[in-house]
Amino acid sequence: MNWTAYVDGYCERTGPGLWAEPFNDLANLAFLVAAGMTWWRAGGRRTGRLLAALIGLIFVASTVFHLVATRWGAVADSTAILLFVLFYAIAFPRIFFRVPAKWAWLGAPAFLALTAAIAALGGSLYLPALVGLAGFAVVLGVKRDPYCLHFAMAAALFALSLAFRSIDDVVCGDFPAGTHFLWHLLNAVVLYLVSNAMIARTAEAPSPPRDEGAPA
Repeated sequence: MNWTAYVDGYCERTGPGLWAEPFNDLANLAFLVAAGMTWWRAGGRRTGRLLAALIGLIFVASTVFHLVATRWGAVADSTAILLFVLFYAIAFPRIFFRVPAKWAWLGAPAFLALTAAIAALGGSLYLPALVGLAGFAVVLGVKRDPYCLHFAMAAALFALSLAFRSIDDVVCGDFPAGTHFLWHLLNAVVLYLVSNAMIARTAEAPSPPRDEGAPA
């Protein structure tokens, strides 16, 4: 595989060049803002700072990809997003349901299995994240947890961002900038919403029980 192969997957990009996607690159600054706000909200809490660092990694990877437009850049971009999602899949049951760490880790393979199943059915690779957000909202709603509203809002915004991502090529003829930059802007809000919800929950409740030999 040629990792340096040129990737032209967005309406805004019409050829090689570091500044061929100005809207997409500038919109990445929203991730940097979300990372900074998450770090500030974390108040020194480890989980919050990890979430902020992962959002910061998404900012770096996405910015690099939309600058260089290469296959390795695309992989780095997707990997950064996946790292955030897998961390959240593990931390969610741990923080919101006080599941022991040895069981909470199953959130990562469970998400990967869901992704594989949806991909096998021809679904988007980002659809599992939407299913996960909606699922979090539902299970918290059943529990009558007020944070269900955070995840319901995040799911709605992510569904809208997916729509903008999907129509990027469709509107290209009428709107040369495309709509991918809106995917960035809305996703930054989504990442902050879910991170803020987790930080707030850790601030108001005792730490989950620590398993012997397992990380907190």
